Amino acid sequence: MRDLLVRAWHAAGPLQGWLAYRLHARFAVGVTGVVRADGGRVLLLRHRLWTADAPWGFPSGFARRGERFQDTVVREVREETGLTVRVGRLVEVRSGFRYKAEVYFEATLDGGIDGLVLDEQEILEARLFTLDELPAAMPPLHRKLARAAVR
Repeated sequence: MRDLLVRAWHAAGPLQGWLAYRLHARFAVGVTGVVRADGGRVLLLRHRLWTADAPWGFPSGFARRGERFQDTVVREVREETGLTVRVGRLVEVRSGFRYKAEVYFEATLDGGIDGLVLDEQEILEARLFTLDELPAAMPPLHRKLARAAVR
């Protein structure tokens, strides 16, 4: 039986990608930018759509089909704040939550927050915080990543 499946798979040729897509779970990928600014500060947003007990966190959103995750960080920061970032290294990958994977990249704020323009449908407030003044109402992982040393 196994040999028959292997032969069928090989015979599928160019249809293998389509078959693999149809036979496996689909995942939404949430992408977060751990955005750092000068002086060791981090950019945090107070998200309108997040829970009331932890509305503060890094810029984030879902990757679009075919979009590089680094490009998702740049796009989401621009959409939510009007600001520009340079994306650095991958710092965390998580999966397993209701067909969702999450990836976290370091990013550096280009310039300051002078050009800040909030997407008021999603974001209530944006501020630069030092590590000593991080808000209490933020997800534990975001706090951990904010405090993690930059390599």
